[in-house]
Amino acid sequence: MISANLSAIFYLISGILFILALRGLSSPDTSRQGNYFGIAGMIIAIVVTFLSVGNFSTSLLYVAIFLLIGGAIGAFIAFKIPMTAMPELVAGFHSLVGLAAVFVAIAAYLNPEPFNLGTPGNIKLASLIEMSIGAAVGAITFSGSIIAFLKLRGIMSGSPITFIGQHFLNLILGIAIFILIFYLCKTQLDNIFWTVIAISFLVGVLLIIPIGGADMPVVISMLNSYSGWAAAGIGFTLENTALIITGALVGSSGAILSYIMCKAMNRSFVSVILGGFGAENSTDSKKENKDQKPVKSGNAEDAAFLMKNASSVIIVPGYGMAVAQAQHALREMVDKLKKNDIKVTYAIHPVAGRMPGHMNVLLAEANVPYDEVFELEDINNDFANSDVAFVIGANDVTNPVAKTDPKSPIFGMPVLDVEKCKSVLFVKRSLSPGYAGIDNELFYKDNTVMLFADAKKMTEDIVKNLD
Repeated sequence: MISANLSAIFYLISGILFILALRGLSSPDTSRQGNYFGIAGMIIAIVVTFLSVGNFSTSLLYVAIFLLIGGAIGAFIAFKIPMTAMPELVAGFHSLVGLAAVFVAIAAYLNPEPFNLGTPGNIKLASLIEMSIGAAVGAITFSGSIIAFLKLRGIMSGSPITFIGQHFLNLILGIAIFILIFYLCKTQLDNIFWTVIAISFLVGVLLIIPIGGADMPVVISMLNSYSGWAAAGIGFTLENTALIITGALVGSSGAILSYIMCKAMNRSFVSVILGGFGAENSTDSKKENKDQKPVKSGNAEDAAFLMKNASSVIIVPGYGMAVAQAQHALREMVDKLKKNDIKVTYAIHPVAGRMPGHMNVLLAEANVPYDEVFELEDINNDFANSDVAFVIGANDVTNPVAKTDPKSPIFGMPVLDVEKCKSVLFVKRSLSPGYAGIDNELFYKDNTVMLFADAKKMTEDIVKNLD
């Protein structure tokens, strides 16, 4: 057993390690070190929490057992999960964080004595406010993350689900939550507490269903922020310094990332928070290009010929590359191009894939040098001077309709100017629309050659033809 002062010191050390973890994760070069800092900080926080308990009991033993079971399940998932499923896994984990906050809030409300919060029906005002807000945000995070998971998994349509008066309903429900929390603080009636949680679960669903697939990476970042704030709220209730620090770090970093991504996509940050972006959709844009003219299709031999005779090639990876696990074959192709003195770079859109940094992680897995990977704002001007753009599974982030069709759900979103290249090689299984549900004008450009095949197999065939 350790004293409260010593616990506070160790919690502070844990918080510093979490800050160092975030700092490390800001760069691919230091990301591994950042993860080590985060692991160390969490181990310290868990051990100190156990040692801070005055007397060990059977209940505490059960907690330790379930902690080990949960850790084992998490480790198993971490080793087995493919990178293609990482976005929905992250959404699923966010839901668990939110649900944990709800459960802790319920436990503290029903049995406040062990938490030194007062007695049932006479809970400290500050604690009641904190646990109510924590429970509400946690419930919103849980149900919203479940919807995000279903959309990412393909169980639910990635297209926006809207109805008349949707935003007004969200507003009414949001106001209702605050009013009910106010009356909960005055009356401490159980029914009001349960109603707050129930309405919050509903709000989480209503916030996420109108969001389209193209905006899903921002949603994941936003839900990450929500889960952090929920944890911080419960941390205040439990008077746990480590939980407050951790929740605040996750909440603030998630909010900052969401803001950065919104700026990159020309979206309103306020609209993101309110679940309003992506709500407007046009079925016209989905059909606009399909009947214009036939596309030009090619094969691996054609692609190899074009790239062998190019002086510069820009690779544009997307979710299709992740699905096919083609990053290693892509790296082999690039190595052969470099041997022929061809300049090769990678262009990464901020929301390529279905979560922030998805493509960067995949390329790092294939040992692609970091100095060859460029973000949209750093490389977009280079397309006009490049001979070949090799688009491997990136759809919505290369769609010129974002610049030309005000009715499109992705209008205004900055996209990679792939069409400005002399030649565009587009690897895709079919002409089906991307995750945003709209057709890609790039398919029909005169300088585009469609390579209809699995991304990995096509890349491997190109490698063979480069010999």
